[in-house]
Amino acid sequence: MQISQQDVHQALERGEFVPHFQPIIRLRTGQLYGFEMLARWAHPELGLIFPGDFIEQAERDGWISELTYQLLRKGLKEIAPLPGEPTLSVNISPPQLHGTSFVDQVHEAAAEANFPLNRLILEITESALAEDIVSVSKTVQSLKIAGCRLALDDFGTGYSSLLHLQSLPFDELKVDRSFVSSMTQKHDSRQIVAAVVGLGQSLSLTTVAEGVETEEQAEILLWLGCELGQGWLYGKPVPAEQLDEMMKRRQPHASNAILNGMTGRQSATALEIPPMQRFAQLRAIYDGAPVGLAFLDREMRYLSINRRLAAINGSPMEEHLGRTVAEMIPEFFPTVRPLIERALAGEVVAGVELTKPTQNPKELRTILLSYEPAFDESGEVIGVSVVLLDITPIKRAEEAQRESEAHFRHMIELIPQIPWIIDPEGRALDVSQRWLELTGVNDDQWRGFAWLDSLHPDDRQPTIDAMHRSFQSGEPIDIYYRVRRSKDHPWQLLRSRGSARRDDNGEIMCWYGSLEIIGESDAGKK
Repeated sequence: MQISQQDVHQALERGEFVPHFQPIIRLRTGQLYGFEMLARWAHPELGLIFPGDFIEQAERDGWISELTYQLLRKGLKEIAPLPGEPTLSVNISPPQLHGTSFVDQVHEAAAEANFPLNRLILEITESALAEDIVSVSKTVQSLKIAGCRLALDDFGTGYSSLLHLQSLPFDELKVDRSFVSSMTQKHDSRQIVAAVVGLGQSLSLTTVAEGVETEEQAEILLWLGCELGQGWLYGKPVPAEQLDEMMKRRQPHASNAILNGMTGRQSATALEIPPMQRFAQLRAIYDGAPVGLAFLDREMRYLSINRRLAAINGSPMEEHLGRTVAEMIPEFFPTVRPLIERALAGEVVAGVELTKPTQNPKELRTILLSYEPAFDESGEVIGVSVVLLDITPIKRAEEAQRESEAHFRHMIELIPQIPWIIDPEGRALDVSQRWLELTGVNDDQWRGFAWLDSLHPDDRQPTIDAMHRSFQSGEPIDIYYRVRRSKDHPWQLLRSRGSARRDDNGEIMCWYGSLEIIGESDAGKK
């Protein structure tokens, strides 16, 4: 819209330009941090006019300085008495950064409102810095010396940003709303936001995200490490007369992500760790892990790997980085490729055994593999976490135990006695193979009390009674009974003797014994 000079002069004289205030919150706690002051023109006939309709003309026609001064005086007076000492962020137009008049205006407005300048944040756009960096730098330095804090606004949308961050004393870095609004749909936008936040952390700058409208956006920003957020999710800009009401009804609006198993204090502590210190801690955990660890991107390239996994693969860590699994372990890639592809499709693949030769061609190494998909903030798979465990010693121990058991059982089978084990109630726990041959039962038919079914009918109850007497007294078992393989075979008379094994408290744990074949017995044959 076109505005006449007369309309402007009248509006300035009448004080029709008024500040509105949008809350800025701490993402990890939901607590109020401060407000950004936004210009509005309360036109008596046209109603509320937004800055997009008059700021550009104010800069072009030269009345931006008077406009900003009026708004600054009003804004500081409104925010100064609020509880909690909130900050006030104010956008500064490029023309105001040339000369010393704006610095004087800031001092006068702050003194008039009794507003500490360390609570005033002046937001400077990249376009303002591109015009005359030398002149701008003088003004910026003067404002910094006065105690003001400085924020670089709309970062990433202009040019020479890194030069500006290096040469000027900024305190905050604002992530442009265009990236925030699209980051839940566009992977590139998320990457840009992550890069901006990471850059801010590396330079010890507070990062502020503009245009936060959804919980999903807030959670992504939180886990990326962004500290502050503003947008309609937390509140729309309101006039000064609604500030008290906003302060009264406002409750901390913490993101759900912060409540995921952690208290606010725990989350705050985790996020306050400096990035380089956090990286060093993770690196120490990574390298000190007793298993092989790696991370693969979607092209199956190694982005990170610890020394243990590199050793398992047989190459130094440095040779893995940036190279594919196919390049590093070509002989096993056909086997692991479908497993990695399943993980890239979102499936957890765990507990897969793989054998590979060692330097000794007669020996094999057994590896337990697990592949788990890694998701970004929007749920897309961005890579695969790899865990390798060398279980060769376990496999060798199991094999040695199996061989030992086989040798022991073979030796048992060679002796004339038939060993047995029963529990304190008389259930069979283990018998020799010769018992199966002698009675004709299979491997499942003797367990528990079923072994008694193989006895001669006249011997079952006397055997049970004799065992119970031993169970009660603890005296050794010494009984006779008959068994046979089938009706076509004669009864064999056996002598069963055994003793109790006790624990440290004297309680019977089980009974060990053996059977001795006395000979054939036709007595009682049916």
